[in-house]
Parts: sequence; structure tokens; C-alpha cells
Amino acid sequence: MTSKRISVSALGLMTAASIITSLRGLPMMAKEELEMFFYIGFSTFLFLIPAGLVAAELGSAFGKREGGIYVWVGEAFGQKTGFIAIFLSWVQNIVWYPTGLSFAAAALAFAIGKPGVASDNIYVGAFTAIAFWLCTLAALKSTWFASKVTQYGFILGTAIPGLVLLGVFIWWIYSGHSVGWETTTDLSVATVTDGHSHPRWFPHLAGLGSLAFLAGILLNFAGVESQAVHANELEKPSSGYPMVILIAALASFTIFTLGALSVAGILPYEKIDIQTGVFDALSMGFQALNAPGWLLPALCLLICYGALGGVLAWITGPSRGLLATAHDGNLPPWMQKTNKAGVQKNILFIQGIVVTVLSCVYLFIKNVSVVFFLISAMAVGLYIIVYLLMFAAAIRLRYSQPHLQRSFKVPGGKTGIWLVAGIGFLAVAFSLVLCFVPPSQLPVGNPATYIALVAGGAIVFCLTPIVLERFRRPTWLPPEDKKERHASDRVSPTERLDLPRDRSHGGVNVKKYPG
Repeated sequence: MTSKRISVSALGLMTAASIITSLRGLPMMAKEELEMFFYIGFSTFLFLIPAGLVAAELGSAFGKREGGIYVWVGEAFGQKTGFIAIFLSWVQNIVWYPTGLSFAAAALAFAIGKPGVASDNIYVGAFTAIAFWLCTLAALKSTWFASKVTQYGFILGTAIPGLVLLGVFIWWIYSGHSVGWETTTDLSVATVTDGHSHPRWFPHLAGLGSLAFLAGILLNFAGVESQAVHANELEKPSSGYPMVILIAALASFTIFTLGALSVAGILPYEKIDIQTGVFDALSMGFQALNAPGWLLPALCLLICYGALGGVLAWITGPSRGLLATAHDGNLPPWMQKTNKAGVQKNILFIQGIVVTVLSCVYLFIKNVSVVFFLISAMAVGLYIIVYLLMFAAAIRLRYSQPHLQRSFKVPGGKTGIWLVAGIGFLAVAFSLVLCFVPPSQLPVGNPATYIALVAGGAIVFCLTPIVLERFRRPTWLPPEDKKERHASDRVSPTERLDLPRDRSHGGVNVKKYPG
């Protein structure tokens, strides 16, 4: 890497790191036993690769403009739709935070030697709310401080524990222990012939409920678009970025597959819990290995640090993207305010309140795994809507702005963009349907209540940006510019007004431009 250029391998690993934020998704994949290859393959080849290529084209076209997906969708469908896209991208992160923090709560419970507490809904709910406010206070101090806390989170809290888990699984096999997927007799993931169990390689289609985990697994592969803006920094973007996506896809596929196989191989099927599966597998493996008693708590403490670091890393990023829309007057003035460190304080406070409300769901549903999946389904549903808009924007811009300079283009002309973006669009559209289907693998209780909660959350969060738009600060021009611009003219959806800014008001300097 140089000051001007970035290597293909470096960007590929950066992209992979943005996708693999923690080990929390491994038990959900392991719950599908060897059917996980279908789910991981679907997520990799029908979603991750198309999303990466499309994001690279859009990122290379608008890489010099702040706003990310707000700019991409806004240029294709107008400023209002762009605002909905960036708002949902921000909100889905808010909905995701409780799942990431509940994973940290389970890690801490195992670290202090109280594994039973990890399934206590009161503990998980309280930990989630308190931990998020502590992360918010750290983020309010400064973005620099947050980056210092989180910079080692991926290595210490994800990479090292993942390698240890894989090492324990390899020892488990070679020491002659029974492999989990070879012993299960559950017909949803295995077939039984003459008293012998044989794992399934493809899902047993007994209804859409048997595929419901696909939506949650898909969420683990999201985030590839976060690094697409760096496509311009490659020596040869047109040939280099496909290699970047290939490296990221292979790394994600390999790490998720080996990690999920480790959990499914060590634990019997009926003992795989989507909340504590990673820790249960490590605990069982260490017991069989006669490992030192301090090893499991130490490793769980690292995983807890990694999960908290991942949450802290995402607290300021998406909200900063939302703040960028304030330059176009898309936010009410009270949401535009920043503190002395330049951090968007009111947006962070709103995040904290919403996360606290979502954490209260744990107080009313005792099964922590059900709440974990319920909130995951809400998050992935919102994120899928963002991806639907992104895929559609890539196709539309090929027609509305054909001469737009793109350092990277999805190959194949219009046929190529229709094929790549179309595959991605259909894949996430199918996953969106599955978000509203109760999973057959979990005791969700009343299916109608489950559907109402997921659908109700999606409707509320989708309507919120439309309501906020009514309280937006209109795009404003100083008097001298008003004379030159006719009233019927329209400002470009993502045009930046070069006006002096007053940080305390989050908008134009009212002292210089009164009224």
C-alpha cells in the first residue's frame, strides 16, 4: 500500500474484515449441519459477489463524493429515495446492535464462569442496553478514541478465537470423537436408513419455515459495499477489483464454513444454541482436551472485547453517513447538531434510545435464541431493502447516465449489469420474503405474533424517513444566489452547497446569512 495506491490483496483483506466482524453467526450456520454449504454458497455467489461488483461500479463513479449509498440511489431515483436508502442503512445497524451485544453478553457470562447466565433473558437485555450506552459515551468522546479501542478487535476477538476453535475441531476429529453431524437423527438435517444417520447436503423443503435461516445467514455476508469507494485507488480497477471481490468471497466462504463446521462437528445437533454455540463448542472441546482452566475464560473475554469493538466501530460510521444528508437539508435541525469533537451527538442519542427499546424485547421473551433471531430478521429485512435499491440504481444509471466516468464497470455492457445486478436483486428479494417466515428450527410460539413483530418493525422504520422528510430543513441559498437561480430550477439530489457551516446549528451560518 502506498499513499496513492492500494494493492489488490490489501483491499481484498480489508473487504473480508468488513464482512467478518465476529463469530456470532457461526451457530446459526452450524444449526443447518452440512446443509450449511447450500446457505453459505447462496450467500456468497448469489449475493456477496454481485453486491461487491455493483458497489464497486457505483463507488468508482461517485468515489469523490460524500454519502455513499445516499449518492448512488439519489442520482438514480432522486434525493428522497436516496435519503430512504441511507436512513434504512443506518437503522438496520441500530436493529443489529442488540444481536452483536447479546453475543458479547454470552461471551462475558462464559468468561466469568457463569455459562447458564448467557441464556437468562433479563441479564442479556440489561447487558445489551448498558453496554451500548457505554459504547456511545466512548464514541462521543471522539472518533479517534473509538478507533483506538477497536483497532485490534478483529484480530484479538475474531481471528485468534476462530483459529483456536478450528484447531480444537481438527484435534476432535483426529482423536476419534464422534462428529456431531454424523450422529443426529433430526429429519430436517439428516436422513435415517437402516438405523444409520446420513446428513443432508440440501435443505429439506417442508415449507418456507425450513429456509428461514437463510435470511439470518445472509446478514453475515453483508457489508461488502463499505469498501467499494476504494476501487479508484487500485492500480487497474477494471481488472483488479474483481480479484478483490474474489479474495473477499473466498476468505469469507472459508472462514464461515470452517468455523460453522467446527461448531457442528463438536456439538450434537440438539445442543447447538444460536446464542451460545461458539462457547459451548469451545467448552466441550477444552474439557476433552484437558486444557488449562483459565484458557476458556481468557478466550471468551477476547471474544467479548471483539464483539464490543465491532459495535463501537459501527456506531459512528453509518450515523456519519446519515449526517452527510444534512448538507442537502434532509434532516431536521435538531438531528444535525454535533459536539465539540465533531461527533453527531443527537443521532447517537437516538440510536441509544432505540437500542434500549429493542433490548426490552429480551425482558418479555424468555428464549434468548428466539429474540436473537427475531431481531436479526428485522435487521436483515431493512438491509435487504437497501440492497434492492442499490441493485436497481446500478441498472438505472447505466441508462440515465451512460457517459458517467466509471473506473470500474461490471463487464458485459447492459447485458452484464442486468445479469449481475438482476441475480443479486432476485436473491435478496427471495431472502426478504423469508424474513417474515417463522423458522421451523426454533420455538417461536405464535407464528402470527412473530410475523407481526418483524413486519411491524419493518413498516415503522420504513415510514420514519418519510415522516422526517416533512420536518427537514429546506435546501437554502443565500440572497445573491437566489437572484441567479430561477425558482423552478432544481438542485441536484446530492449537490453540496459551498456555504459556511455553523457547527452548533448543524446547517448554514445563520449569522452570516440571516433569515
